[in-house]
Amino acid sequence: MRVSNYKTGLSPSLNVGFCPGEFYAQALVGSALAERRMRLTAESCRTKIVIVRAAIPAVAKTLVFTVFVPGTVAGYVPWRLRQNAAAGTGAGEWLAITVIAIGIATYLHTAFSGFALFGGGTPAPIAPTKILVVKGQHRFVRNPMYIGVGLVIGGQAWLFHSLRIAIYLACMLLTAHLFVIFYEEPTLRKQFGEEYDRYRASVPRWIPKIRV
Repeated sequence: MRVSNYKTGLSPSLNVGFCPGEFYAQALVGSALAERRMRLTAESCRTKIVIVRAAIPAVAKTLVFTVFVPGTVAGYVPWRLRQNAAAGTGAGEWLAITVIAIGIATYLHTAFSGFALFGGGTPAPIAPTKILVVKGQHRFVRNPMYIGVGLVIGGQAWLFHSLRIAIYLACMLLTAHLFVIFYEEPTLRKQFGEEYDRYRASVPRWIPKIRV
């Protein structure tokens, strides 16, 4: 087949070979690949929809738990303890607000991304996760949620220069430590067995282990 340079701009002497059978075979392969891609995309979308539907009850329960438990422990009680104390001004107060914000972000990420979405459960002992949560902040420390709540309370003690809130923080941390040792850790060991033992051996309880 000779291609005219008027149509293509190619040299008049250029011969282009054309094979209808080869073209048809390539079209079939392309169509099969496109169909497979569409099928995989559809399956992926269906899987994501199933995961989201399964996570909705866990997210809703975690939201209720957050309002009543951490909302009370880290919000209402410190508010009552500070009485009429006003927040100070200056760089120290902005640092205190930063600590509070980090604590809130730590708790929310752990509770909703870790427990509800990944683990399929809640932070509440009556509705625990279905799998051992070892992703996210749990890669560095075993109890990031308690640390987040502690940061929120400690930030308020700093912000309002409140000795009462500082004492309350110490009591809260001691209570959390005892709860973890005597209830959570034995329960997790019983539920997940050797998987939890390996996790506990590699990740610290309170002091985050920074991995480079």
